[in-house]
Amino acid sequence: MKRRDATLALAATSLIGSAAHAQGGPVEGRHYQRLSQPLPGTPGKVEVIEFFFYKCPHCFALDPLLETWIHQLPADVSFRRVPVGAPAMLKLHARMFYALEAMGALTPTVHSGIFNAFHRLGMDATDEAGVVALVGKLGVDTAKFKQAFASFGVQGKLAQGQKLAELSGADSVPTLVVGGRYRTGPGMGTDPNQSEAAQGQQALAIADFLIKLSRGKG
Repeated sequence: MKRRDATLALAATSLIGSAAHAQGGPVEGRHYQRLSQPLPGTPGKVEVIEFFFYKCPHCFALDPLLETWIHQLPADVSFRRVPVGAPAMLKLHARMFYALEAMGALTPTVHSGIFNAFHRLGMDATDEAGVVALVGKLGVDTAKFKQAFASFGVQGKLAQGQKLAELSGADSVPTLVVGGRYRTGPGMGTDPNQSEAAQGQQALAIADFLIKLSRGKG
């Protein structure tokens, strides 16, 4: 995202957050849901989790806004992405994510490059060879990637991510879970006629609200 676009996105998020506050703030059941069972967390930290998958156009639309937002988070807030997907192809892409993460190769450039390959360049990766070719085009060492991709550690991460999504009730993407207690996303409490950017900005403004709520254990 260009600097000017990022500034405008943050300004819009601030305005949306102010408007929500003026109207009494986000409403539980409409703008966010409370998890039936809180997830374990780290004392003194508020964790934000994004559940996503690379082939999702809504995740692609949110990602640049999210990337800007992440860099503005306070020190007591942590963030991580969890790729999900039941069909075989989506599990394949989740394994790609975890393999890159295990290698230390999941840089913002590689992450956004995968999104761009699918949604702007029309590339596809429906099997292991396709995934290897994709990351190779992004400058990743394919020999090391293949080792990580086949490792038990990556398989374990995949299973953990799927379980976490189930516990969070994340049945659509993108979904944000805040403080292990609250779930929201661009599709909650937004006008369907809004642009993807406006919906994403509102979701992040609600996430800011939920971070503050989590500090108070609301």
